[in-house]
Order: sequence, then structure tokens, then C-alpha cells
Amino acid sequence: MPNEKTLVILAAGMGSRFGGLKQVHPAGPSGELIIDYSVYDAVRAGFSKVVAVIREKNESDFREAIGDRLSRHVPVEYAFQHLESLPAEHCLPSSRTKPWGTGQAALAAAGVTDTPFAVINADDFYGAGSYSRLAGFLDRADPSAPNYSLVGFTLRRTLSEAGAVSRGVCESDHEGYLKTVTERTRIIGDGNGIHHESTDGVAHGLSGDEVVSMNMWGFTPAVFPQLENRFDQFLKAGRGADSGEFYLPEAINDLVDEGEATVQVLSTDEDWFGVTYREDLEGCQRAIRDRIETGVYPEKLWGG
Repeated sequence: MPNEKTLVILAAGMGSRFGGLKQVHPAGPSGELIIDYSVYDAVRAGFSKVVAVIREKNESDFREAIGDRLSRHVPVEYAFQHLESLPAEHCLPSSRTKPWGTGQAALAAAGVTDTPFAVINADDFYGAGSYSRLAGFLDRADPSAPNYSLVGFTLRRTLSEAGAVSRGVCESDHEGYLKTVTERTRIIGDGNGIHHESTDGVAHGLSGDEVVSMNMWGFTPAVFPQLENRFDQFLKAGRGADSGEFYLPEAINDLVDEGEATVQVLSTDEDWFGVTYREDLEGCQRAIRDRIETGVYPEKLWGG
């Protein structure tokens, strides 16, 4: 039988660009947010539980904005990303006010996640096919083994018309397993093609066919002690004294480099979209409308 599967949604920063959860604009015609479509696609792919990683102070707003609606269709549990949730022997630096990053956010789900699981960003649209690919991997995963996956998107399908973006470019071996993820900043697609700027301001061309990670991962519970250990090392190195962040992709990259985990890159032909800039919202709404018109989604996602 296929494994039970959980969808872990990193939602602690949801809506932060626009002033909070109450300022998040709908992407769908009946008030749906991007997260509605993510959960809808995941449930259709066989995921049976949602874990939302949020800030505890935002629980009421999250439930009102989305959580209570989702819970009518799939079990929803909450995990809180606390600044003071640190590995043993570590204390919160007095100067620390910034969240610890996506690595700690994923780690926060450990207490309510005991099945193979996916990790996604709350504000990102990944497409139904991406969830199907990830579900197929997780269905067969050994829950105790450090064998993971990420969904790889084609770079040209992830760009913003409103401005530059940063993307993690994946390099895989001949069997499709991840070797490295290299962060490329200031990627722009324009009349001169697609290029990124290096730190010295020099533009470097890209084909657009590169495979990039959009923070859509497949894990087993084996990742939690590994992340705990990596977070401990991060803190011991003094990287969290002020504003340094413990990033999930960086932690997984290190595990791969040191032979402690494997990551299979699962290709998808779906378009990714999200609201990196306010100007992206109209494009998101148009993309959802196109999918409704072609029958991918109903007009009212959850009926009623």
C-alpha cells in the first residue's frame, strides 16, 4: 500500500510582503488564495493531512483567512515557529529578532509529522502535476531512510515579468540525483534573453532550460534529526547571533555533499508562479482563470 503523506506548508511569513494575512489578495474568482489551490492539488494527489507552520501570534488570523476553510476538506494541524525553539545547550541571543529561516520552519513540523511529507511555500503555486510527481515518490519512500526528493522546474517557467528573481539552479548526476544547488541572483528575462547578474554586476547568459528548485521538497521523518544537527552546527558556528538564517536548501545541500542523504530531482512541466512583486498578482489571477477555463479547476474550488 502507498504511504500516508502529509503536506507541510511553510506559512510563517505568509503575506509578509503586503502587511500580513489580512492583506493577502485572492488569486481565484471566489476568494481563493494560492494556498487553496496547493492544498486542493495535494489532496487530489493523495495527501491526507496538512501541517501549517505559522507564528503562534498569527494562529487566529490564519484560521480565519484560510485554516478553517481547509479543515472542512482535509485534517489541518498547526506547528509554531518560535524564535526560542533551539537545540539543547543553546540560548536565544539577546539581539535576535528575525525568524531563523526555512530550515527551522521545517524542523518545527517534527512534533506533528510522522509520515513521508512534502514541504512547500505557502505563497507559491506549483501545479497539479508537481504534486503528482512528489506523491509518487513519497508513496514508495522508506520512512526511516534519508532518501529525499525535490521538484525541479524549468527556469523559464518561473520568471517574473515584474522584476528580477533569485533561483537555485540544480546540477544532477546521470541518474537524476542532486549534486549541488547554486543560488543565482537577479535573474531577468527580457528582449535580450535570460541572464543573471553576478556580485560584481556582470551579466551572464542563461538558456532558460536550467532546472531550478522552488522549495518544493519530499522528505521522510529521517530528515528531522539531521536538520536538528545542522541547526546545532549553524548556531555553534556563530551564524545566528544577529540576522543569519538557517536555510533549508543550504542544509540539504550540505547533507548531500557529505553523503548523509540523497535527493532525487523530479522534473515537472508545470509553470510556477507567485507574488514576488505586487505587480505579479494580476498575472497569478490570469493564470488561475486560464486553468478554470480549461477545466483544471472548478469556478468555486471548494464548491458551495
